[in-house]
Amino acid sequence: MDNFCEALKKLKLTAADSTEDSLEGCLDCLLKALARNNAEASEKIQENGLLQVFHGLLAQPSSCTPKVANIIAEVAKNEFMRSPCVEAGLIPPLVQLLNCKDQEVLLQTGRALGNICYDSHEGRSAVDRAGGAQIVADHIRLLSQNTDPANQKLLTVFCGMLMNYSNDNDSLQAQLVNMGVIPTLVKLLGVHFQNTPLTEMCLIAFGNLAELESSKEQFASTNIAEELVKLFRKQTEHEKKEMIFEVLAPLAENDTIKLQLVDAGLVECLLDVVGQTVDGDKEEDIAELKTASDLMVLLLLGDDSMQKLFDEGKGSVFQRVLSWVPSHNHQLQLAGALAIANFARNDGNCIHMVDTGIVQKLLDLLDRHVEDGNVTVQHAALSALRNLAIPVVNKAKLLSAGVSEEVLKFLKSEMPPVQFKLLGTLRMLIDAQAEAAEQLGKNVQLVERLVEWCEAKDHAGVMGESNRLLSALIRHSKSKDVVRTVIQSGGVKHLATMATSEHMIMQNEALVALGLIAALDLGMAEKDLESATLVQVLHKLLSDERSAPEIKYNSMILICTVMGSEPLHKEVQGLMFLDVVSKLRSHENKTVAHQASLTEQRLTAQS
Repeated sequence: MDNFCEALKKLKLTAADSTEDSLEGCLDCLLKALARNNAEASEKIQENGLLQVFHGLLAQPSSCTPKVANIIAEVAKNEFMRSPCVEAGLIPPLVQLLNCKDQEVLLQTGRALGNICYDSHEGRSAVDRAGGAQIVADHIRLLSQNTDPANQKLLTVFCGMLMNYSNDNDSLQAQLVNMGVIPTLVKLLGVHFQNTPLTEMCLIAFGNLAELESSKEQFASTNIAEELVKLFRKQTEHEKKEMIFEVLAPLAENDTIKLQLVDAGLVECLLDVVGQTVDGDKEEDIAELKTASDLMVLLLLGDDSMQKLFDEGKGSVFQRVLSWVPSHNHQLQLAGALAIANFARNDGNCIHMVDTGIVQKLLDLLDRHVEDGNVTVQHAALSALRNLAIPVVNKAKLLSAGVSEEVLKFLKSEMPPVQFKLLGTLRMLIDAQAEAAEQLGKNVQLVERLVEWCEAKDHAGVMGESNRLLSALIRHSKSKDVVRTVIQSGGVKHLATMATSEHMIMQNEALVALGLIAALDLGMAEKDLESATLVQVLHKLLSDERSAPEIKYNSMILICTVMGSEPLHKEVQGLMFLDVVSKLRSHENKTVAHQASLTEQRLTAQS
């Protein structure tokens, strides 16, 4: 420690006049002290004002320059030293040193800048102002093909510097993307794939950049998919696989890259991981299984990649994924159900899957999760059934397979995601299926639950789907029994509120359902329609110029129907509907204009 204190004094007093030999001795002493106790030595360096001395030494490069940069790199390992390094003005001279040809100077300067940037807003801003990132990016580009070991070490340091510079900073990441760093790093990965430290730096840098939307297009124009899959195949360690997974996940959000990854053979790698880890009980096996199966599902979100893997239902990947559904592993059950939901994104696939018996597999899976089941599996299986129910030819097949009965078992669920998918599945099933709509619409337990969920203000999706299913039960059944069940369960007020929705399709569905209620049992619905202020709602819809033609048309149909009720008729008279309807006789839509004439006649005749 005495030598260290002596070196501190000597440097402070004589740095400008010392010979290079004596300077070198002092710097060696500082490096030894930093190696012994970095934090304590760094504190003393700052207290003695040596950061300013280093600024002067950096400004006049000499044979001691690499050691000065090395000391700064060591000092900047301490979080408390990064801002003082910036305040001492060390960044501009360090950035200037990046223009020199000496490899050791470049190495130590890269380390110093990288450490100052680590988790430091001030450090990054100073490097940004001095233009350091561009010079480093240019160096990497020029050195990328050189496989000399010393050069590889320099590339690793420079990649690390850019990583620290841009970490958790979208604007600096975007700056690197604009500099064209991505193609250079991809090339590095290909040339130096056997250099583990450099490869890891590239992967971490990719992980930083891949989250940016603007970067994905640039990644897609490189052979990143091929390089990552090649690298993945040679990995045996869990940590290394995880690093690659962390890059693959954000990249696989891009549809072009999804297809590139499928073409590069990633799916086969993922299936291998699943096969190796499915029976494992180690934490790392469970993590790998989840990541691999989640990534597989993500690849199926792209239309082209999904169709390629489906291969008209003959694809080996499609067949393997189907085998996950009956598995005893919850993660595989989940991934299998989600994969089916993704495969079921066009009518052709849906029809093929239903014809090959996929529905029973999903029903068996749901049945295993009725009591205290896994919510994510319930949600995924219901998502798959909902998608499979969309093609017209599938609806009757799903109904005869007992899908509606199975789905109703989850009515007691208190989980909004499950409720949402349950509602969507039933709505798809009864579309144009009068018998099924009537059967479900007379189910008091279902209708009462729908009315309850129509008030789920904390969950807009559940509230919206409940209203739509309530309306659909009436519209598709056209049954007086269903109408009465809805009225007795208190559903009328919700349909009147739905008529004021911001979504035109929901407004229209509500108006048609209310029209059927009024036509099939106006006497029983009269009080509910009155307390729901339906007449005022209709007046507002007809007066509003923004209302779509079909909204105006169905509102007038409904006005004519409710006039069969004395109290509702009085409300119609009191709101001067005649004025509003008369204006609509000249509406540009002929159907609206014609209905306006008929409605005007009815209003006049009964005034």
